[in-house]
Amino acid sequence: MAYKSLSQFIEVLEKAGELLRIKEYVNPDLEITEITDRISKQANGGKALLFENTGYDFPLLINAFGSEKRMALSLGVNNLDDIGTEIEKLFKKITTPKNSIIEKLKMLPELGKIAAFMPKNISGRGASQEIIHKNPDITKLPVLTCWPSDGGKFITLPMVITKDPLTGIRNVGMYRMQIFDKNLTAMHWHKHKVGARHFNEYKKLGKKMPIAVALGGDPAITYSATAPLPDNMDEFMLAGFLRKQKVKLVRAITQDIEVPADADIIIEGYINPEEDFIYEGPFGDHTGFYSLADYFPKFHITCITHRKDAVYPTTIVGIPPQEDAYIGKATERIFLAPMRLTMVPELKDMNLPHYGVAHNLTIVSIDKTFSGQAIKVASALWGAGQMMFNKVLIVVDKEVNVHNYSEVYDAFINNVTVDSDIHYSMGPLDILDHSASKYAFGSKMCIDATCKFPEELSNRENTTAKPENNEKLKEDLKNRIFGIEAVQFADEKEKILFLSAKKSNKDYINELQLQLKNTAGLDEIKMIILFDKEVNINDLASCVWLATGNIDPKRDSYFMNNFVLIDATRKTLDNDNFERNWPNILVMDDATVEAIDKKWERLNIGAFIQSPSVYYRPLKMNDGAIVKNNE
Repeated sequence: MAYKSLSQFIEVLEKAGELLRIKEYVNPDLEITEITDRISKQANGGKALLFENTGYDFPLLINAFGSEKRMALSLGVNNLDDIGTEIEKLFKKITTPKNSIIEKLKMLPELGKIAAFMPKNISGRGASQEIIHKNPDITKLPVLTCWPSDGGKFITLPMVITKDPLTGIRNVGMYRMQIFDKNLTAMHWHKHKVGARHFNEYKKLGKKMPIAVALGGDPAITYSATAPLPDNMDEFMLAGFLRKQKVKLVRAITQDIEVPADADIIIEGYINPEEDFIYEGPFGDHTGFYSLADYFPKFHITCITHRKDAVYPTTIVGIPPQEDAYIGKATERIFLAPMRLTMVPELKDMNLPHYGVAHNLTIVSIDKTFSGQAIKVASALWGAGQMMFNKVLIVVDKEVNVHNYSEVYDAFINNVTVDSDIHYSMGPLDILDHSASKYAFGSKMCIDATCKFPEELSNRENTTAKPENNEKLKEDLKNRIFGIEAVQFADEKEKILFLSAKKSNKDYINELQLQLKNTAGLDEIKMIILFDKEVNINDLASCVWLATGNIDPKRDSYFMNNFVLIDATRKTLDNDNFERNWPNILVMDDATVEAIDKKWERLNIGAFIQSPSVYYRPLKMNDGAIVKNNE
């Protein structure tokens, strides 16, 4: 289904019971974030929110993609797996050998379908250009200040359109934009992104780089800007395939670039590669931590156009789950088939758990037929597009449901001998990864939880029995080991043990290892994970989020007896010789939480929901985006 505008999608959401309208005035500075954070963490992502009174001329839509149901509605399908199935059928039809001219001719309609997905340039102006502001002022849009220590207001759901100056091939990416003035923002593209590569080509040529930023319109186009497409593949073509209709493009008013005719808002401008970069950030990011300030290109706005009835779309990110988790879930389901068909034929299924924030944790199942296949799959995936940012990969057999965590855990218990089935590699990491000792570079962990062939078996016997007298074990650990605050098993199977402690010096981990070696009753444990003393180790979801986010796997793994000790604490210069700044956790300030508490009943959006920030506040170390070294 193709949507002609964001307003049409809003109508569909409302008819489906997936939208809440908020007529009460809500301030885009922090207050919208606080409300959205409460709603998005509800079962199945809560509801989409339409703020009709923001103090600006434009209503604001947020959390529109924040559930699997709304993601399916946005892409016009009943189930997200339907898209992957369609891709797989189409690919097999096209690539199957044809024995006769008749069979080849039968493929013409299928090839015609692909041609129908290509974007189309049309003459004249589009609906996105009904109102034209040649003296642009970006501050007239209800742009959010998301979190208390953010560097300013950020556009968070932009479709950034660039072109390679040598080939003319287009790219549509999603890069946040901090506002500095009425016609100046930063362009926060990571060095691995196509937009950054286009920028480098313009820099070599000494030319200004034309850019257009689209907001709103058909949600399939917005999703496509986030999709991990191969380089040189047009995201507008993917959008055409998803919506089963060409994306119509019109020429921008002030830049040599095409823009979606049906978008809600278009921001035109350029980057001058000869200019110095601007200091952008911090920003409360999808990792649940602040991404720290750095230098990025200046984007000069030359024109803003929009529909007469334009809606401003935005999103927030933070401690999971948030709206971006469901966008990631769509990517997981859509791109499973292409990965299987082109690179990893043994791949059966994939799961990107919400609390793994897309790149920190991935679970895959494979059809295993030879020794070492899990390692082969890990190597292939770590070399595949944005999967290169994955940090912890768990591989299980095809019979295991990767979406059933109990089954995955059983595979870990039954099939993993830690000293032979945990493997490490080095490679690129997302630049938002705060735990690696070096910027955007560190280690990766593959846990091979598949059934083993004889060649893969370790000399050490795999243990599946529960520890005896676990309550005594927990009490002994808490009483005997200095600094331990709490001890808890991950679940009733009692093979993974959580500890919380305050690391007090550089020798703490060495001392902890010595103490653990001399502790009776640990023979049946497979993994011990150490957290900071402020962490609630009874909260499994938060422990998964922090454990995968706070480690450089190879650096922070210590193998002992039958188990591995994982140090998932924050790292400091004093205690860990960690030289990078460690970012703070995202929580809302007390004043905003109190203001929304008082305003809640007037919002008319259902029963009162306590702020998630109240729960996570103990993890905040100090004011500001950076944790002080002695905290």
